[in-house]
Amino acid sequence: MQHEAKIFVAGHRGMVGAALVRRLEQAGFSHLICRTSAELDLRDQAAVASFFEQERPEYLFLAAARVGGIIANSTRKAEFLYDNLMIQTNVIHEAYRTGVKRLLFLGSTCIYPKFAPQPIRESDLLASPLEPTNDAYAIAKIAGIFQCRSYNEQYGTRFLAAMPNNLYGPGDNFDLTGSHVLPALLRKFHEAKQNGAPTVTVWGTGTPLREFMHVDDLADACVFLMRAANEPYDGLLTYPDAPALINVGSGQEISIAGLARLVQQVVGYQGEIVFDTAKPDGTPRKLADSSRLHALGWRHRIQLEDGVRDAYRWFVEQHVS
Repeated sequence: MQHEAKIFVAGHRGMVGAALVRRLEQAGFSHLICRTSAELDLRDQAAVASFFEQERPEYLFLAAARVGGIIANSTRKAEFLYDNLMIQTNVIHEAYRTGVKRLLFLGSTCIYPKFAPQPIRESDLLASPLEPTNDAYAIAKIAGIFQCRSYNEQYGTRFLAAMPNNLYGPGDNFDLTGSHVLPALLRKFHEAKQNGAPTVTVWGTGTPLREFMHVDDLADACVFLMRAANEPYDGLLTYPDAPALINVGSGQEISIAGLARLVQQVVGYQGEIVFDTAKPDGTPRKLADSSRLHALGWRHRIQLEDGVRDAYRWFVEQHVS
């Protein structure tokens, strides 16, 4: 991937897409193609076809998606399924049709079974039932993974799917009904501190374990993968036990209770944490096996406490008057 290459970052206004743009610009890539959803609705097949005919990108990061936390995933399943299927189907097909050299499709480790062996390997995909609260989103992303593999096999494309674990950082969604656990906790603790609330309620028992990675680490991994030499890259596409799929994780695992205490410390909240055990926990543990990526020479750089402090600074700057 040369510095003058035409690179389409789909979803550049989202947390992941914005981080990709930052990382690419830092690395000296100057010909980035970006469109807002108002300018290009990726669910519109005709509009996507016209865009690819006109722009002819050489490389593509597919970070556009309908995403959300446990509440959004469990209450808006039809929306999550439809939007994600339409976006990725249109984009991946037009990337093939117009000769994109490499495509990196971003998903989530939500694709793996609820009770997958830990740490989760790429070969664990579809080995047992999914987590019911996010199965619609997971099915959509699994379809995208198999679309990448199928196009590679039938048409000789070089499309790869990267599955990060729980992400956080600048640009995150802090809406309490649609956000993931870490930004939701940051907002909850911040508002409790501002309002002098004696307690903060956290969903579930606090026992589930989660792996967290700063979005800037993910962006660095994605650019690393896109720039990989041909032989290692081709090896990723031909693993016999996983369909053009690679995990991207940090190994920074913490319980929800431990995360709540970390956020409490970062925010400076002095009250009590209460766990609402009537609410769902979701998957008990979700740690990705990122050994394939590590074997290529990439590892994360941002430690969890430093990353949480960075995310909180961004939240205060952007959301607090």
